Amino acid sequence: MDRDLIQKRERLREELGRLGSAVVAFSGGVDSSLLLAVAREVLKGGVVAATAVSPIHKKEEVDRAKRIAEALGVAHVVFEGREMDIEAFTSNPPERCYYCKKMLFKELSSIAARHSMATVVHGANLDDLRDYRPGEAAAREAGAVAPLVEAGLTKADVRAISRQMGLDTWDLQPDACLATRIPYGNTVTVEKLAMIEEAEGLLKSLGFKQVRVRHHGDVARIETSKPDMRLILKDEVRLKAVSELRRIGFEHAAFDLEGYETGRMNRVLKNT
Repeated sequence: MDRDLIQKRERLREELGRLGSAVVAFSGGVDSSLLLAVAREVLKGGVVAATAVSPIHKKEEVDRAKRIAEALGVAHVVFEGREMDIEAFTSNPPERCYYCKKMLFKELSSIAARHSMATVVHGANLDDLRDYRPGEAAAREAGAVAPLVEAGLTKADVRAISRQMGLDTWDLQPDACLATRIPYGNTVTVEKLAMIEEAEGLLKSLGFKQVRVRHHGDVARIETSKPDMRLILKDEVRLKAVSELRRIGFEHAAFDLEGYETGRMNRVLKNT
């Protein structure tokens, strides 16, 4: 590990050490897994992981979070997310994430109080601040802390340090809640979320490593990483994808020639 990464890892340890104890908003992704692992090193028993179960989160993500927390020996609270009960969320405005995170951090604060933890921390990194993320405002309002940001870590830093620490999540593909696959203004429903989760699972089973299925009514718009684009040229893959997507409920399957790009659904905001 180069000197810069060593210094950033030490700063992360210092930031966490200053807190004394914390509840970690834990998704089982790259960022929160590193945060939890370092918090466990620094805070010992003064850390609790907390994970929301909800239709907007894939079951495999929750299962992974459970496995990681158990492997790290961290107390783990799994609770039911209630964002689908919030009309301001399900109506899917551009600030949708704010209402979800507001509910989430309220629950995390309650968990912190019940477990006598000093604060709530979450896994935002410096790169996250460059995209439109209204949920970050909810985190600040709740007094939640972002130690990775405070320590100056980018996504690449998080991956490099995770790899050096031997965390299996170091090369995990980025993901986001399933609601991000639905264009703003289109209602978020449990049925749509289930269709998206099943469709993405199908495509991964066909060999696509990084994939998003955007829900445009009866059209599934498929985004993949550029190296995976060649797969759609194989007849057996294409025909299987089309037939299974129809079974799931999509009448049409469209392959996005631009490929996957984080924050694609926010492009409409930049053009207004």
